Amino acid sequence: MQKVYELMSLVAPSNATVLIGGETGTGKELIARGIHETSARRGKTMVKVNCAALPSHLIESELFGYERGAFTGALERRAGKFELADKGIIFLDEIGELPLELQVKLLRVIQEREFERLGGKITIKVDVRIIAATNRDLLSEVGAGRFRSDLFHRLNVFPILLPPLRERWEDIPQLAHYFLARYNKAHSRNITGISANTMRQLTMYDWPGNVRELENMIERSALLSGGGVLNKVYLPDRKAPAATTLVEVEKQHILEIIRRCRGKIAGKGGAAELLDIPASTLNSKMKKLGITSRLAIE
Repeated sequence: MQKVYELMSLVAPSNATVLIGGETGTGKELIARGIHETSARRGKTMVKVNCAALPSHLIESELFGYERGAFTGALERRAGKFELADKGIIFLDEIGELPLELQVKLLRVIQEREFERLGGKITIKVDVRIIAATNRDLLSEVGAGRFRSDLFHRLNVFPILLPPLRERWEDIPQLAHYFLARYNKAHSRNITGISANTMRQLTMYDWPGNVRELENMIERSALLSGGGVLNKVYLPDRKAPAATTLVEVEKQHILEIIRRCRGKIAGKGGAAELLDIPASTLNSKMKKLGITSRLAIE
């Protein structure tokens, strides 16, 4: 994260396009806002567009606006997100979800900083800085033909990759106490701290939802706590499967063979023959592993 903060401080004063990558819940929007608030555009608007949340047929009108009569229901002219972000920053979240046909139009805006409203003929020029974010591997998406390579290179001027929480477990205690203080205040709770055992559970969990999941977990645990020290967190029951030993593998294999032989151990078509070992050896193994013919065919 110190490397991330260093990159933020380097790129914030410029007008360079930034591409923020990282898993869901790692805080990509917070990084974008941090860049905005320390840039020369901090007094201007930062307009957010969630490319994954908009239906594909609405994305173009949302981004570029439309003229009256451009389509059924367009009763008046409407400015798009790029127009609203003029002199400021537009944050294109989940850019990897943008349909291919819209990627071409976005490429022109990035290159020329101009566009036309839907149904319009007047070219609108804007002074806007672009920050994009994605939880996808856009280079792989390019290889798969789902993302334009020219758009990727236009966006990937200054990449910042956020590490998942499981790779920065040392930050969990500080984050947990920060969220606890926030929800103490928000929900009028009086939780004085987090017990050592509870903190151990938090640092050992793999957090597939990253910082967002940790925040939600602390809020829920605070609401369910009676006060005092937080002694319990409500982590999902994600028990790891028990390790399979060689002995267990051998036992399951012998059981399967005996079942196929309908419980027959020795002689033609017996389990010993299929296993290619003497019947006496198989009987010895069965005794050692606690296998009976009855057990095998049940």
